[in-house]
Amino acid sequence: MLAAQRQGLILDRLRQDGSVRVTDLVETLAVSDMTIRRDLDTLEGRGALRKVHGGAVAPEGPRTEEPGFQAKSTRQAAEKHAIARAVADLVEPNSAVGLSAGTTTALVAEYLRETPGLTVITNSLPVAEVFHHSERSDQTVALTGGFRTPSDALVGPLALASVHGINLDTLVLGVHGMHERAGFTTPNLMESETNRALVEAAETLVVAADSSKWGTVGISTIIPLNRCDVLVTDDGLATDARHTLQDHVDSLVVADVPRETG
Repeated sequence: MLAAQRQGLILDRLRQDGSVRVTDLVETLAVSDMTIRRDLDTLEGRGALRKVHGGAVAPEGPRTEEPGFQAKSTRQAAEKHAIARAVADLVEPNSAVGLSAGTTTALVAEYLRETPGLTVITNSLPVAEVFHHSERSDQTVALTGGFRTPSDALVGPLALASVHGINLDTLVLGVHGMHERAGFTTPNLMESETNRALVEAAETLVVAADSSKWGTVGISTIIPLNRCDVLVTDDGLATDARHTLQDHVDSLVVADVPRETG
């Protein structure tokens, strides 16, 4: 197979899944690890993708680009599930928990459906929908008001008013990007303001962010890295990024992602 054909197939997979792994491409295309890495180098040089540890993701768009919820939900799916499970384990029964908007926090909600006695505050329509379909009668869910963003978050003055005076044991915060200088960021200015209000309401802040978010910078900083109590990410995060985050956040939890074998 010619290099151009291989690279075309890599881009097809990237458009379909939002990310590619070197190990998967080696098996699918029946070539060496070094061949795939050279292809990724070539494609990154053209701006067609962005290399991350173990593979590549779609290139970073403008800092104000905000993909819709459905578009984001298919990206890094295995990583997000592993992170969501780890985050849910940190939430105590009979506690007050906030869940910001995002595809990872929506998965956290799925894993929290069986946690007894929760009081949930959220500005995420998908998160509220998850708990709406729960059969538990001992959970209370409050959805803020506000204007709806492309990522199905509710933001603006009504959302801020809803959060004012709330006291949370734990906030689970989803983010668009994380960066040593810029901190945890979002492409939506009003969502950033709402997220900061949720952060201020919480005793413990847990950030849920998959490894592809490292190095991505949205237009607005929510909080600096050192404001985070617990960061939960996946084992695809590069070693140097782990060291940087360990220097800034109070606790770094790295979730193992199940890999297909055989």
